[in-house]
Amino acid sequence: MVRVQNLTRADALSAVRNPLAFIAERWTPATRTVRRAALSALVMSVVIVVTGGAVRLTSSGLGCPTWPKCTDDSLTATSAMGFHGAIEFGNRMLTYVLCAAVGWAIVAARSQKPWRRGLTRLGWAQFWIVMSNAVLGGIVVLVGLNPYTVAAHFLLSTALITVAALMWQRTREGDAAPRPLVGKSVQQLVWFLVTAAVLLIAAGTVVTGAGPHAGDSSEVERIPVSWETVAKLHAVLAWIVVTLTFALWFVLKAVDAPRGPLRRTRDLFLILLSQGVIGYVQYFTDLPEALVALHMLGSCLVWIGVVRVLLSLRERPELTADLPGPATTSALSRA
Repeated sequence: MVRVQNLTRADALSAVRNPLAFIAERWTPATRTVRRAALSALVMSVVIVVTGGAVRLTSSGLGCPTWPKCTDDSLTATSAMGFHGAIEFGNRMLTYVLCAAVGWAIVAARSQKPWRRGLTRLGWAQFWIVMSNAVLGGIVVLVGLNPYTVAAHFLLSTALITVAALMWQRTREGDAAPRPLVGKSVQQLVWFLVTAAVLLIAAGTVVTGAGPHAGDSSEVERIPVSWETVAKLHAVLAWIVVTLTFALWFVLKAVDAPRGPLRRTRDLFLILLSQGVIGYVQYFTDLPEALVALHMLGSCLVWIGVVRVLLSLRERPELTADLPGPATTSALSRA
């Protein structure tokens, strides 16, 4: 049995004033624990996007017609609200699971020894994005699923995924200054890839805002463009991203780049091919809900793949203290 240390009044006051510092003084997580905490936050940031898509695809976007309560008289969904109310309220509850995952990542990063402030800040950045997106989600409901607010809601979720992926990567690196693993021309090619991927995701939100899945069975405003036309533009951008990814893989092979960038580029290429197959099948089968949900998951994985390719272009070793060399040691012994 492990003896639990008795808490004094001073300990209780310290815990109230700064609970994170209080926990950090008494717990040192293993590096593996910190990595798992960061990964759990990343996984939940993807899950919340997919479940949000399920809300829209089941026409449950207004299952809870107000916010922050589910109805004017009830905080939770009632049996009278049926399936749609349960789906919408369930997605709202998953936000608390996401907050718990992000909170665990913050606590683990703050408690790691030595304390890595940059890692903790990435955790807090996720927290504030989640809070902002929760408020934006409420606005989406209050304005009746306006497609522009829905698009902004998804893009802010993508920002959350970006920060979560960055934190996960940083848990596997040191804090020394980043050192590039490839030349300037390769870095520029990757930034072209990142830009094209951003445009691809943005075009996807327009397809969603103009398409047939409005998010509710009632009359919902749509973006006044042909979704089929925008879907074709989306496909063109997807082919540009695929072409840039293949070109990047070819260039990395030609310059004999390290295995890290090559593997990340290969992984992204495979994800893109799978996503492309799903995209074309859903287009020619009139956007069945199951494939649209799978395509939303693929969108998240594509973006994570792009971020990982970008981060693989440099390495950050552990910080090492300057130790005296043999000559210095000898000189000290003679003094």
